[in-house]
Amino acid sequence: MTERRNHRTPPPEKRAGWRRSPSSSTPPPAKPTAPKAAPTPHPAEGHRSVVDSAVYRDGHRVATPATLAETFRLLREEPDGMAWIGLHRPTEDELHSLEAEFNLHPLAIEDALEAHQRPKLERYGDTLFVVLRAARYLDAPEEVDFGELHVFVGPDFLITVRHGAAPDLSAVRRRMEDAPELLSLGPEAVLYAILDAVVDGYAPVVEGVQNDVDEIETEVFRGDPEVSRRIYELSREMVEFQRATRPLVGMLHGLMAGFAKYGTDEELQRYLRDVADHVTHTSERVDAFRQALTEILTVNATLVSQQQNAEMRALAEAGFEQNEEIKKISAWAAILFAPTLVGTIYGMNFEDMPELKWAGGYPFAILLMAVVCVSLYVVFKKRDWL
Repeated sequence: MTERRNHRTPPPEKRAGWRRSPSSSTPPPAKPTAPKAAPTPHPAEGHRSVVDSAVYRDGHRVATPATLAETFRLLREEPDGMAWIGLHRPTEDELHSLEAEFNLHPLAIEDALEAHQRPKLERYGDTLFVVLRAARYLDAPEEVDFGELHVFVGPDFLITVRHGAAPDLSAVRRRMEDAPELLSLGPEAVLYAILDAVVDGYAPVVEGVQNDVDEIETEVFRGDPEVSRRIYELSREMVEFQRATRPLVGMLHGLMAGFAKYGTDEELQRYLRDVADHVTHTSERVDAFRQALTEILTVNATLVSQQQNAEMRALAEAGFEQNEEIKKISAWAAILFAPTLVGTIYGMNFEDMPELKWAGGYPFAILLMAVVCVSLYVVFKKRDWL
């Protein structure tokens, strides 16, 4: 962590050592082989990149400049001051002006332009660059929305570059301004407050996800056919959530390891330890969610397989019963067809049919019908068709 600057006016040559003025002729080191990032499109008309910009002295706001140039000027005129600049999706020109004024590293500026970075903590000289992934739970669609926050921390400035709706840094600023004794500790105090806000924002997400997991368990045993899709979507969100929380554990422990080296205030040390405890707990909960969802998906697959087997068995039984009915119908049709055949033959009334002139012709035809029907009945009965 950067050392907190004493509230004494340093000579001009000392100030030039940690912050480059716009007239400085020494350019920052450039990345030699990487291609130049594509220019960031300008925000839509009406979009204001500078959400809030203020200059503080001894923990109290002394100026609220409207532009970045005015902020730079006021900070130069306030040797014991600290600038806190909040940006939302800034343009490339705005970030390059910050790079020139505060001697920010080009690689950090490139990351802030491109966004979509993993949480990390990097030190470039006396400037700390932190990437955080904030999260918020959306009740209506029951999903997790992730935002990205880049923080530049220097000896007398703190710059936040926000990509997304979360977190609400205005609440962090109000909280710090209501505690000037904490704000007077410098930019690192603001960094810890931002870390605390991001981690505290995970708590509603954890509660919302826990509720989703409980609902999914109910839907699984209720046999909801859409539950597999919901499990998959929530599992993907937990992977993203895990990527946001797991690196934070190592980042915070790295900050705590530098307490002695950078002379971090004891109050800030307690502050950071509390944040580390919360993020560790959150990371463990997220890991548990992923494990639970994996087990639920396995149980759901087993239940679906059992249900499919039961349906196939029911279809087989229904087919067997249908076959039995068809055999019965076929047997009775054959039995009834026999007398119809005999009656049809002797009903043709041809003259050369000697049976028509017999005295016993009619009883013979009846007897023949009866013998054929009984014989067919006996055969079908032995074959269990009847």
